[in-house]
Amino acid sequence: MSRIYDTIEPNVIDQEMLQKAVEEQGPQEEAGQLAKREGIDFKDVTELQLDFRNILKIDNLWQFANLTKLQLDNNIIEKIEALDSLVHLVWLDLSFNNIETIEGLHALVKLQDLSLYNNRISKIENMDMLQELQIFSIGNNNLTSLENVVYLRKFSKLRTLNLAGNPLCDDEQYSMFIAAHLPDLVYLDFRLVDENTREVAEIKYQYAIDELKQGEAQALAKLEEEQAKQKELDYHKAAYVEYLNGPFLFESMYAEDAEANKLAYLPGMPDLLETYRNKFESVCEKLFAYGLEQYEKREAEVSTFYKCLQEALAANQEQGTKIILEFENQNMGLLEVVQDMSSFDMAETKLAKYNDDIIQLSDTLMTLEMQTVDQLEEIIKDFERNIADLVSTFIENVQGMMAQCRDLENHHHEKLLEISINTLEKIVKSEFEEEIPDDVRMLFVDKDTIVNAVNASHDIHLLKIDNREDDIITKANSWQAAVIEEVHKNEIARNRSRVKEINQYKDHLQEELDNLESLEPVE
Repeated sequence: MSRIYDTIEPNVIDQEMLQKAVEEQGPQEEAGQLAKREGIDFKDVTELQLDFRNILKIDNLWQFANLTKLQLDNNIIEKIEALDSLVHLVWLDLSFNNIETIEGLHALVKLQDLSLYNNRISKIENMDMLQELQIFSIGNNNLTSLENVVYLRKFSKLRTLNLAGNPLCDDEQYSMFIAAHLPDLVYLDFRLVDENTREVAEIKYQYAIDELKQGEAQALAKLEEEQAKQKELDYHKAAYVEYLNGPFLFESMYAEDAEANKLAYLPGMPDLLETYRNKFESVCEKLFAYGLEQYEKREAEVSTFYKCLQEALAANQEQGTKIILEFENQNMGLLEVVQDMSSFDMAETKLAKYNDDIIQLSDTLMTLEMQTVDQLEEIIKDFERNIADLVSTFIENVQGMMAQCRDLENHHHEKLLEISINTLEKIVKSEFEEEIPDDVRMLFVDKDTIVNAVNASHDIHLLKIDNREDDIITKANSWQAAVIEEVHKNEIARNRSRVKEINQYKDHLQEELDNLESLEPVE
């Protein structure tokens, strides 16, 4: 593929290039000059042209967090990368570059228009997240397989497609195949897909499409099932009890316990282990159910709190609005009144009263805000107490149920130790007649060896229980701290915003007063 830049050194996207591009932006010369004089925050830029700049590598675009349109066409870019921060991008032009693979687009979930025209791409892939895609141009590339185009069926909003100039277009079935497999397509290669072609294509590929739809339905059902499972798991994680509704914790205790697997061969162990497992999992199930119940209580408490908060703020806003309306109604037409006054002294008296009214209004609004702060402080304190009680009770009961798990482990350990010592005594007396693997028999060379093995197994199990308990408690405490911190942070921000709002309104009224004072009464 020929390039007009072959004799020029490749460029990188640096601050100088970006600044220059913003200054030269489009036809908005006035905006560009303003950017040049005063500078501009890149996060305020929504459109960016970086075409015809001999760019080899995409980089340094993370600063353009609100970009919606990006032109990178007519460069020498070889790889699609460094676009993860451009989550608001709607339009992207990467045509006339040296790109060989479609990649790096997963974060562009709002993208509607994508041009990869005139590159070196041989496969349509890695676009699953572009569910808003409506226009896709990938003409003049190296696409050879019509079957690859079937990939585009997953984009339900795709209406315009350009494939012209690819080897696959030489297939005599090209137009029919595309019309059949992409039935919602309106334009193909800059031409309207006519209904006759669509109808004939539907008949021609009926069986293939039916089979394809069946496969898609099965894939969709599987995806929905996986999503439902993930949603359920996320719910369990939010309650800090994920995987406790099954054998996971019990099995995790034995997963890294090589000694326990050996000791399972001892006489009586299968029944002992089964009894232990059933009782242990029963406790875990109770903890799981309790965790979900407490999660719902915490969520309900948070919901009730914010409802009370909003009601208090709404009442404050209503009262504040009423006070301002009364003030404005009282002083309506003040300009005309002052101008109509024949005496300067009378006008001055009227304006002095207006100034007093402004100060009184500001003081009244500030007093109302302070009353609101006090009211919200009480609501927040009640909320803190309620949350603290919920979390404290939850942790206390979790510790109680985890103590039950430890008790079961201790009881099992005692029984296992008893069986191990009895087995050792029988082996020493040559009275042990059952067959056991050699690596298990090696544990019974002396009492210290078998006791150490049993104790090591016990320690592993207790550590797993302790770690899970610590994990639940840590998450519960962290949640409590985060929720309370956010509440206080939001209230501080709200109060500052309201005070600023009152002061700005006061300044506005004072400015109006100054303007009135500059007027002369009618003689």
